[in-house]
Amino acid sequence: MESNIPNHGAPDAYCRLTVRYSYDLTLLRNGLHDPTTRVVTSIHRGSPAACVERATLTPFGPGSIRIHIDHEGRLSSTAWGTGADWLQSRVNRLTFLLLPASDSPYHELLPAILGQRITAAQALQQWSALCRTYGEPAPGPLGLYLPPTPQRLSAITSWEFHRLGIEEQRARTLHTAARYASYVDRTRDLEGLPARDALMRLPGIGVWTAAVTIGVSHGDPDALPVGDFHVKNTVSAGASYACWSDAASQLPDLPRDVGCLTSRVSSSPTAPSSFA
Repeated sequence: MESNIPNHGAPDAYCRLTVRYSYDLTLLRNGLHDPTTRVVTSIHRGSPAACVERATLTPFGPGSIRIHIDHEGRLSSTAWGTGADWLQSRVNRLTFLLLPASDSPYHELLPAILGQRITAAQALQQWSALCRTYGEPAPGPLGLYLPPTPQRLSAITSWEFHRLGIEEQRARTLHTAARYASYVDRTRDLEGLPARDALMRLPGIGVWTAAVTIGVSHGDPDALPVGDFHVKNTVSAGASYACWSDAASQLPDLPRDVGCLTSRVSSSPTAPSSFA
């Protein structure tokens, strides 16, 4: 597919800073073959280092960024495209966050929808195929792809989704995400819980999908997505030697088990009227 996005090698933005904490940047990547995100990590004398490359759609247009954090916590980043300055402004927040936050809820929502009711391996394969088939090559020299724009995603037909292994129900939810993309992206102005609640107002998006999305886009430590549909039964069986179909009775024990999770998030403001 031909791209209308210039692929210049000269960076459009650059910065250096020092970070005080280490981050699990692999949270930003959907599998080893994610065409939008590449992460390489290493350990040197007990100190971690990482390089993450990311392509995404920003409020100012497409952009790609390379972030390198060395063993001493020194960070350098280079960005390309019309979204370069916006991406760099997000990098500056790394000095204050304990979890990486992409600040791109639309981007994170798409692979979360694909992960509904199928295996992780299938979802990752479909995410890669969706971006490579219907996403544009990202600006810059990184060789990454952008997620499909809302306009392109909404134009994908049911038979084209079927060819990628995406059945009607998930295809319909992807179309919903495209239709309400501006609404989805406005959740970046909310704290974690109100942002999850806002997403769950959309058809086809439940607790799991909202948690997967906001956990990465907002760096929300209270978004606790369960990685597999059967995990709740497995945990319940291990705890009581009985397979329960509903593990909700165990949830009151969660804050005692995980301790400080809720204390790390400030109280959430009321959702703005634009989300009503």
